[in-house]
Amino acid sequence: MTAYGLSRERFGLLFAVMLVAAAGNTAMQSLMPSMGRELGVPDIWIAAAFSLSAVIWVLAAPYWARMADRRGRRALMRLGLYGFIASMLVCGSVLAAGLAGLLAPAWVFVIFVLGRTIYGGFGSASPPAVQAYIAARTDGQNRVGALAAITSSFGLGTIVGPALAPLFIFHPLGLSGPLIVFAGIGILVLVAVALRLPDDTPANEARGPIVSEPSIGGVGSGAAMRADGAGVPLRWRDKRVSRWLWIGAIGGHGHAAMLGVIGFLVIDRLRLPLDHAQQSIAIVLMGGAGATLIAQWGLIPALALRPRALILWGSLLAALGALLTGFATTAYGMTAGFALASLGFGLFRPGFTGGASLAVDPGEQNAVAGMVTSVNGVAFVAAPALGVLLYGAWMPLPFVATTALMLALAAWMWLADQKIGPVPEDRP
Repeated sequence: MTAYGLSRERFGLLFAVMLVAAAGNTAMQSLMPSMGRELGVPDIWIAAAFSLSAVIWVLAAPYWARMADRRGRRALMRLGLYGFIASMLVCGSVLAAGLAGLLAPAWVFVIFVLGRTIYGGFGSASPPAVQAYIAARTDGQNRVGALAAITSSFGLGTIVGPALAPLFIFHPLGLSGPLIVFAGIGILVLVAVALRLPDDTPANEARGPIVSEPSIGGVGSGAAMRADGAGVPLRWRDKRVSRWLWIGAIGGHGHAAMLGVIGFLVIDRLRLPLDHAQQSIAIVLMGGAGATLIAQWGLIPALALRPRALILWGSLLAALGALLTGFATTAYGMTAGFALASLGFGLFRPGFTGGASLAVDPGEQNAVAGMVTSVNGVAFVAAPALGVLLYGAWMPLPFVATTALMLALAAWMWLADQKIGPVPEDRP
């Protein structure tokens, strides 16, 4: 039996490598607000830890992608799993020690951040290795289908991770339980890869694409940058792409700010004990991740909207959803609002990605995909911390700010089109 030209067992192992990394990381992200409140760590520190891993991922991923051919793809998959397992064990162990009163909160935070840097630095080795492994062993439509299915594992992980996290909160580990359990799952996947995945014997050379760190409510941009840097040089100020990149950066900051505070909003609005609040956080996050998947797997293929329409409708839906979330007072209201906002961002991200891609020539696709990947990563550098600062000033403020940003983007797109005419992808 085969799947996309690969044996089902081999494809299943590759899928598992991607899925466990995405599920474990988003499970940890869903737990971080409750962890911080339980330990008495300031919210801004939690946001900083959330941002740091994404920054290191963006810096490290190009290096690992270049290593795909030199070091062997299976070796890099194993390295990525080592990083994932080590990160989960470090973060889970130090959290358990902190909850037991064996370590001061400041030390817990410092060691926890170290664990997150391990994930960002080494966990980023797996995705490009997996995708390069597939690209080197498939061709034609099989390659397209296999890469699409593997990429979908990141989206599936954003639902699976937060959904399973509350089930693994048990005595005596408490909130650290999910991290230890996901480390165990990672070990099982690592053993399976070591024993059952064949060594590198590729039919042709292929470099791994760079992808963003998996995050809650974000299934990815759909852009990938080859590590070899091939292609025609493209400047950031190039008028063909600069507009799309600005749109992506502004909208991405609004999205990242929302993701940085949504867990805190659920805890504070519902006023539940932290162990019970985690279940509500998981429901809200799963609603957002599910809506994103519906947008990218269902609505976009079905409606065949062009980039301009995706940005316009995505911005408007994200704006409305953010506003509803910020002022919701019930779990149902927050879930519905966050899902609507995520649906909007699920349309918006492929919109600016597709717009940038269609604006350049085929020889420049590598360069523009790299720019899009960078824009997606940059949004998570400061926006989560800024969102927490706004949240501390007034609880709905980061959501109101996101609403204003997205409405401004929709207006900008509409007014620019009225002034200069349709963008290239809308021309006959």
